[in-house]
Amino acid sequence: MQIGCSAPTSGPLIGPDSLVRIAVEAEALGFDYITVSDHLMIPTSIASHYPYSDSGEFPSGAAADRLEQLTTATFIAASTSKLRIVTSVMVVPHRPAVLTAKILATIDYLSKGRLTLGIGAGWCEEEFNAIGALPFAERGLVTDEFMMACKELWTSDAPAFHGKYVNFENVLFPPKPVQQPIPIWVGGESGPAMRRTARYADAWYPIGTNPKFPMDTLDRFKAGAAKLRGLTDKAGRDPKAVALAYRVSSNPEAQPKGTVDGQRKLFTGDSADFAGDINALRDAGVTSFDFGLFGSSLDATLENMRRFRDQVMAKVR
Repeated sequence: MQIGCSAPTSGPLIGPDSLVRIAVEAEALGFDYITVSDHLMIPTSIASHYPYSDSGEFPSGAAADRLEQLTTATFIAASTSKLRIVTSVMVVPHRPAVLTAKILATIDYLSKGRLTLGIGAGWCEEEFNAIGALPFAERGLVTDEFMMACKELWTSDAPAFHGKYVNFENVLFPPKPVQQPIPIWVGGESGPAMRRTARYADAWYPIGTNPKFPMDTLDRFKAGAAKLRGLTDKAGRDPKAVALAYRVSSNPEAQPKGTVDGQRKLFTGDSADFAGDINALRDAGVTSFDFGLFGSSLDATLENMRRFRDQVMAKVR
């Protein structure tokens, strides 16, 4: 089982000294990986529905200073030696496919094989428009074609690709990533995200708090996992080839212990509740968990990480 925590990419903790301190501390405390989120810019007016709040509104603080995801991942990789770096998640259509393939191959090469590529198709149409991405309505098709182009560049000695959005041939693309393949985790709980996972991903990476597709009780998660197994089998792959990961955005004690339809609401309550939920989901097949452990300051964040190590990680390993 792998346990991770989040690196700050926005807000008051993104200074280089703070970022390095959090990453180095995560490695020293025994976290297996650290996650890095992705927004290039936040429009001042957003009509798009944010998937992970009941209101559909993007969380407050959007105007905070914000780092670019892949540059941040590289910075963290250079500051650590064992910690894996997970993009959580990279919005695939935000960056040109060949450039993306090169950046990711470079991160994996320079980190000696420590990159896990969490991907998503994106949700914010206004951000797509602001950065000049391909049409928002085509983001699912763009995501899948871009990833197939990346795989071709990462694996073939004579890469060639001819699609609707990406075309290349007669090119060389060394160095290849250290990992063959770079693990791909698909974020998202919707039908398209699950079908994408079934077709070519190495893991499914949901967040439990999507109001439209909730995975916030053990039975709901098990139902989602069963649906994924069926889709994977239908896609002609062994369901056992697709691992299960789970992302949690909050600390222990951030929410009081709760129930949903008479069942325990996952990852609410205190550290003992979190440890119990990890054990229950591990029994259901989840092999990776990560948590947002941010506090109001660097010291508070480090204290949250240490407390989590002592009161949660120590009880589940």
